[in-house]
Amino acid sequence: MKVILISAPAEEPITLDEYKLHLRIDSGSFEDNVDSTQSLAPGSYAVAADYTTHVGDPVAVEGYAALVMLESGLNQAGSTLDVKIQECDTLGGTYTDWPTGAFTQVTEANDNATYEKAYTGTKAYIKTVAKVLVGSCEFGTSVIRRTATVIEDNLLSEQISSARMLVEDMTSRKIITQTWDYYLQAFPYTNYIKIPFGNLQSVTYMKYTDSDGDVTTMTAGTDYIVEVNGEGCGRIVLPYSVSWPSFTAYPSNPIVIRFVCGWEDAADTPKDIKSAIKLIGTDLYENRESQMWGIAGSNYQDNKTVQRLLYNYRLWDDFT
Repeated sequence: MKVILISAPAEEPITLDEYKLHLRIDSGSFEDNVDSTQSLAPGSYAVAADYTTHVGDPVAVEGYAALVMLESGLNQAGSTLDVKIQECDTLGGTYTDWPTGAFTQVTEANDNATYEKAYTGTKAYIKTVAKVLVGSCEFGTSVIRRTATVIEDNLLSEQISSARMLVEDMTSRKIITQTWDYYLQAFPYTNYIKIPFGNLQSVTYMKYTDSDGDVTTMTAGTDYIVEVNGEGCGRIVLPYSVSWPSFTAYPSNPIVIRFVCGWEDAADTPKDIKSAIKLIGTDLYENRESQMWGIAGSNYQDNKTVQRLLYNYRLWDDFT
């Protein structure tokens, strides 16, 4: 059987948050999942008509969701306070203004208030700097980090995909919406063509190429009928009194069927399959340095829980 992936799944059967919860990475209390670091310590700051006098300490934000807080106290009469966020790739490097990092100017009219700005930049470190005009101002800044958003998110996302593909190998089906091309060297002797991977959603087209390289697109409903067959393998069936085309075939992959298969989205994916993906993913995460999964005869092949979860979803159809 020759198949080529045309369009990979746009989503996975389980989300990153669901996987993290399963791994107990994000399952702590609110207190456990956030921390706060001062950049400019709370206090009364004297007049400084520049951003180089009142400079906060840098805070590491790479791999975290970060929220910068400006907590203002009293401004002296006529005073103004301007605070902005600066960013840098390295701790001791040159910091530059984050383009959208300026807070609303604080005056007597809006002091004694808390202002916040989410940092959505891409640098590893940020800090706050302030300019004070006319008279002194009371304020402080801090950076709140959501520590549950870890730098390993890319790794975890890759593990979800890897676990899903292992489940696909074990069940001989595709789990969630994806598009494939299925190539045949000749039309069969039977009045149907079985489509691999189960959960056939639709057939995009069916084409054949003759020895001159001319491509003919067959017409659904006239030249063939599509049977989706639920969770089983779908089929392309000849209508009554219709035969497969007779032609001299192109020597390489003369017949191609493009089809869409898999459960439509994560919500439709059976819970047993999701549980198996989480179990395989757990091993990928906890044993990343000595990983044996995916090798014939190794752990996942012998994991009875995974096998039982997937047993009813295994396709036994043969394809050549």
